[in-house]
Amino acid sequence: MQYRKIEKNGEEISALGYGAMRLPTKNGRIDKEEAKKQIYYAIDQGVNIIDTAFPYHGGASESFIGEILTDGYREKVKIMTKMPSWSVKKYEDMERYLEIQLEKLQTDCIDYYLVHTLTKKSFQKLKELGVFQFLEDAQDKGQIKNIGFSSHGNLEIFKEIVDSYQWDVCLIQYNYMDEKNQAGTEGLEYAYSKGISVFIMEPLKGGLLAGQVPDKALEIWEESETERSPADWALRWVLNHPEVTCVFSGMNHEDQIKENLKVAGEVSPNSLTEEELRRYDRVKEVYRNLMKIDCTGCGYCMPCPRGVDIPRCFNYYNHQYMFDESQSFIYLGQLGGVLSGQEAYAGLCTECGKCVRACPQKLEIPELLGTVSQELEGRGFKYKIKIGKSIILPLFDGFISFSSRFSRTDKTRKSS
Repeated sequence: MQYRKIEKNGEEISALGYGAMRLPTKNGRIDKEEAKKQIYYAIDQGVNIIDTAFPYHGGASESFIGEILTDGYREKVKIMTKMPSWSVKKYEDMERYLEIQLEKLQTDCIDYYLVHTLTKKSFQKLKELGVFQFLEDAQDKGQIKNIGFSSHGNLEIFKEIVDSYQWDVCLIQYNYMDEKNQAGTEGLEYAYSKGISVFIMEPLKGGLLAGQVPDKALEIWEESETERSPADWALRWVLNHPEVTCVFSGMNHEDQIKENLKVAGEVSPNSLTEEELRRYDRVKEVYRNLMKIDCTGCGYCMPCPRGVDIPRCFNYYNHQYMFDESQSFIYLGQLGGVLSGQEAYAGLCTECGKCVRACPQKLEIPELLGTVSQELEGRGFKYKIKIGKSIILPLFDGFISFSSRFSRTDKTRKSS
């Protein structure tokens, strides 16, 4: 594992950190056994920092991290978590949330305590409530060690926050598609120049730059003499920046962990060649031409009061354009509730606007949901759902029953 030094405190932090926002799940909850196994493996391979936050996994992430960091594992890792800035109405709220988080994490001291997703408005409110005094008091009491913030704000707001305090660290969204989005490269370099250690989230843009990628992008990656996956290329690009201290990856599969560990062990700052950097530019152009909605799937917009699964609506929509594959049928089955039993489609949106206030990407979600509804649902979607449930679902059940019976019969014949 490669380690990068935080100049202010001298700590050596692993270039790869464990993001606890996308842990493996089972029946909608954290798959504790699998997640524990994966996190222990990463720590045993040298990862020494975990990032969590108050709302991750519906509030269960911090408690889970606290539960599993036993048997000496707490001493092997630093914990980063964040104050839920949007829920703070008065000074005492900050004290109360920190006490709750210390209890959930089962620790006396949080190594890196960040003010979560600061915006211009929330930052002004927190300053008026005395957030700096609170953070320094907590530091004096030994409840937190290092002070920082996370932000999805634009460059102007980001610089304003950076200049307002002697922060130890900050956490920003950064990947090869977001060079000029949010803080971007200029913000990264600006914070670094001020002596702030910069941690990175969303290095794969919510998985969009990994796994199944557009054919044209894959062709460009495959031109390289060195065989690498799209995820490898994406993570490598972030770690190539000397201003980056650590990249948090939301890992939930052993293969992901092994691949990320390999990359984090290989990439030193400024190690990418000019030819490789030109390859990134070509891939970026492919994505720019295909992506319709700049959603990372972070889930901050959820839950929707009307039950719309906003990230999945956008995912199906982007998928249709990126891979030139119609998503209407699977959309009907999953978000129309025909197969899933839970209606969560875009057309349920009533434009209440709650999601817009929560979205760190500043997407005009109701408007975009309207577009998704128009293109993936079309007219009479409710009738399509009724027809699907009354005809398609029974046919599907019948097919499964027949297949199961055929399989059992076949096994019986083989055994006899």
